[in-house]
Amino acid sequence: MTRSGVGGGGAAVATARAVVLPLALAQFIASYAASNMNVAISTIADDLDTDVGGIQTTITLFTLTMAALMIPGSKLTEIWGRTFCFTLGLLVYAAGALLAALAPGLGLLTVGYSLLEGVGSALLIPPIYILVTVYFDDVTTRAKWFGVVSGAAGLGSAAGPLIGGLITSSISWRASFLLQVVVVLVIVWLARRLPDPPRTGDRSRFDLPGAVLSAAGLFLVVFGILQTSSYGWAAVRVWVLVAAGVLVLAAFFLYVRHRERSGRAPLVSPSLFRNRTSNLGLLTQNVQWLVLQGVFFVISVFLQQERGFSAIQTGLMLVPATIGILASSAMAQRMASRHPQRLLVRAGFTTTVVGIALLLLLAREDSAVWTFWPGLFLMGFGVGAMLTASVTVVQSAWPEGDQGDISGVSRSVSNLGSSLGVAIAGSVIVAATAQGNPPFLTAIVVVGAFAIVGWVAALLLPRAPRADQART
Repeated sequence: MTRSGVGGGGAAVATARAVVLPLALAQFIASYAASNMNVAISTIADDLDTDVGGIQTTITLFTLTMAALMIPGSKLTEIWGRTFCFTLGLLVYAAGALLAALAPGLGLLTVGYSLLEGVGSALLIPPIYILVTVYFDDVTTRAKWFGVVSGAAGLGSAAGPLIGGLITSSISWRASFLLQVVVVLVIVWLARRLPDPPRTGDRSRFDLPGAVLSAAGLFLVVFGILQTSSYGWAAVRVWVLVAAGVLVLAAFFLYVRHRERSGRAPLVSPSLFRNRTSNLGLLTQNVQWLVLQGVFFVISVFLQQERGFSAIQTGLMLVPATIGILASSAMAQRMASRHPQRLLVRAGFTTTVVGIALLLLLAREDSAVWTFWPGLFLMGFGVGAMLTASVTVVQSAWPEGDQGDISGVSRSVSNLGSSLGVAIAGSVIVAATAQGNPPFLTAIVVVGAFAIVGWVAALLLPRAPRADQART
């Protein structure tokens, strides 16, 4: 398959779909893994003789592992090869899902799900976006398939609670992990003939110190936030961990700047963070995933702990959000051709904020189930509307030579948002309960505040992406 021939003609379109199918399925399953656990929190906790906090930590560590290793994974993609890293990531992911399915306790569940699935995702996700970039020369065609992949990410997150709830209630939570093994092996089979276009330029060496510093810094910050669930926000150990993480990240940026100035290729160039359009786009990506995963976690825990809902009942309650994401994702390409990307991001955040406001106004601990639906639908519709747009804003701000690096940063920031969403929501629930405040209402308010931050960032997006600010 040649890059120039992918975009036109019936046969070319069929070939393009066959190429993108395994990439989109892989993105779907990685996003599914981040959300399907929420509806089975109580079931898994009872089965493994642990508590909700332990499962929350496992979920957070999964997305944190992805966030911490996404940039190194992007670099390894360029060193080892795109299709090789994609396949290797799938196999590591499958091994983790199998171990999680057989785990007798929380420890092995964490190793299989949080560690191995997280590492596998960090290896397989960067090649997805890099391959779409190198397969399709035409900007319009590339945007179309970016939309398909980004839509698969949103659909995976939105459908995770429903599919996971159905499997958990009808069979077992372990069957959900076994299903992931089967799907991943199918993806490996579909991807067996994916072409790997030759890379241009010299193959850089892997920056191991940079990878360790970036991963350690992100881990310490999020792990510190996680500790608030046990020790509260005023605990010294919490802020020691967060401060240590900030210092390590500062050391990372100083290190990569020194490495670049000395003529060696850093893990990621500091110049990637000097583009205003890209920075604001990354912030919107981070917040939209924080809001989506945070709200899903809060409502899932509330329904299971306060109302005694089963996994399938919890999944069904979140269906309006799934419908909202599907509806807006289906309209994404048409909307993108008629409106600027920044407008779609703004409209998405506005709709999301309105959805969260409706949740606060209508939903109560003893209110009817329908009171959750309008807010969840609008939130899902808003997030779905900006999933592709925010990715396009970031990717379009850089020339093709920087697509590999910015893709890794983009995926890392998105997964960091998912990790922070679960960590912050869980810690707010615990803190509010201890202080006698309504825990779930408080958590939704806090998540809503982050949505407003994202809305402000969207308002600040320049009129058009400014590729002239890219690395020189």
